[in-house]
Amino acid sequence: MLGPGAISRDFVVGLRASAYGVLQAVGSSSPDRAAVFAAEHGAEASGTYDDVLARDDVDAVYVGTVHTTHADLAIRALEAGKAVLCEKPASPTLAEVEQMLEVARRVRRPFLEAFKTRFGPFADTLRDIVRGGELGQPRRVEAAFGFAARTREGRLFDPALGGGAILDVGCYPVALAVDLAAAAGEDIDDPQYRGFVADLVAGVDGSASADIGFGQLTAAIGTSIVHDLPSSAVVRFTDGELVLPDVWGSRTQSPPTIILRRDGQEQVIELPVVQPMAAEADALSLAIAEGRLEVPEMPWAHTRAAARVLTDWRAAALAGG
Repeated sequence: MLGPGAISRDFVVGLRASAYGVLQAVGSSSPDRAAVFAAEHGAEASGTYDDVLARDDVDAVYVGTVHTTHADLAIRALEAGKAVLCEKPASPTLAEVEQMLEVARRVRRPFLEAFKTRFGPFADTLRDIVRGGELGQPRRVEAAFGFAARTREGRLFDPALGGGAILDVGCYPVALAVDLAAAAGEDIDDPQYRGFVADLVAGVDGSASADIGFGQLTAAIGTSIVHDLPSSAVVRFTDGELVLPDVWGSRTQSPPTIILRRDGQEQVIELPVVQPMAAEADALSLAIAEGRLEVPEMPWAHTRAAARVLTDWRAAALAGG
């Protein structure tokens, strides 16, 4: 584990619930912090980032540091022969994402962007409904992710650390739209931007919205770190719609319910839940064991497509919307 911060603490909980993952070592820019985290969570070793990457008993690393350090650490890990599970977003820029994926391809090590929402029965069922065509073709997704931060200080409001709503939580509705468009067979490599709106707070995007087209699917998405936004989403098809009451789930549980509406009838689909961080860790473990570079729930094409939208959306936001 690289980066003993808050998200890493949540990831350790997921790792304990995983079928294959074991926390072996903790790396940090502060070896003392790494040692404390390792002792707290039962890791055998700790040290600097390079100390961890040099270890023969480490097969994969989880990058849980601030956005702006992801690319450097992920590339160093890949070059050291480790598989990489990189916390979302993979990087603030498409250019860095391309570099990471190119290194992963060259050194033949798996790379997975850690979008927990891509894993479990909820995500699988959503993709199956889109591919199955029982509601016709998806035409519009409406989704947002936003919360009111307790303070206007720290990483979220620091431009130098990639602060702002788009990268922190706006990436989730973007990744959802990419997933739905790909499942429907739409082109995810050429998004059509139909409108960006943003409000800057302390030099970062405090709130932002976008209307984006992926072929025949449009996505109306929003995000905020200064306002609470509904955690539900709607996917409108030619012959019905899906209501997703708790589309993002939590760091410990995938969403449990999908509501299908068609011809005036409503069907509530109750789904088993999983520990989503455990699921993403196991997906990377299986990729290592099976000699694959990619994970089907979040393939590199989707990481690249999401990074393209996030880069362009954030650039527009910081330029004034």
